[in-house]
Amino acid sequence: MNTRAEAEATLRRFGENPSKKLDIAEGALCLALLDSPRADPAQYREHIARLSRDVAVRASDGDGGDQAATLADVISGRHGYRGDDQTYDDLQNANLMRVIDRRMGLPVALGILYIHAARAQNWTAFGLNFPGHFLIAVEGAGQRAILDPFHEGRQRTPPEMRELLKAMAGQDAELEAAMYAPVGDLAILLRLQSNVKLRLLQMGRIEGAARIVDSMLMLMPRHAGLWRESALLLVRQGKLAAATQALETAIEHETGSERRHESAALLQDLRRRIN
Repeated sequence: MNTRAEAEATLRRFGENPSKKLDIAEGALCLALLDSPRADPAQYREHIARLSRDVAVRASDGDGGDQAATLADVISGRHGYRGDDQTYDDLQNANLMRVIDRRMGLPVALGILYIHAARAQNWTAFGLNFPGHFLIAVEGAGQRAILDPFHEGRQRTPPEMRELLKAMAGQDAELEAAMYAPVGDLAILLRLQSNVKLRLLQMGRIEGAARIVDSMLMLMPRHAGLWRESALLLVRQGKLAAATQALETAIEHETGSERRHESAALLQDLRRRIN
């Protein structure tokens, strides 16, 4: 895969099998290639493969905690990956190619490298449904370790997770069982792109944000909320005909009656404006 068209084809293929475990690092590389179509992904694939090989050299028959420690020792210790706590909102922090170049990024981008390297050893690793700060779980020999990719792969205890949660969501927030639940690989890639989209919107770059939503739709082509969001961004660009088509697709995939009604009302208004 060396062209934008091939990257798009890969993402669409991933979107056709939403329940399947994916080559999550390849998915993130494809998303990065959409933003940097002239880049050569070969060197980045080789680096990701090297991370997996280095983990394999140090791997032992340990439990989840041992596996998490090995991942941190290699990815953070040997290769120097860390969270970017100085320029957190830099768009480069969510582009896997730039993350590899700079050896730093957002929690979710770093987490993708950890998950990929773990799975290359046939270890069980997945993202957690923890709000605001991406964490991953590594399971082995009956033990689960919670790993924080942003903070050098540090293993997090429940009290530390509780402290993280309160720092992000307020002192009234408390840990819930759902926050320990796994999230699918597509959801992780969507979270990666959502970070980019939000930052572009904050900068007023509507066209760029719309392109990010388009990339998310390659992964989730039947996601009514994304189609609705695409329509609203197209309206802000004055592309009313395209917005109408996006809203029609949103209504087609919408399962909630209230949301379908809202979209239908907006669609009717758009048609009046076009005519």
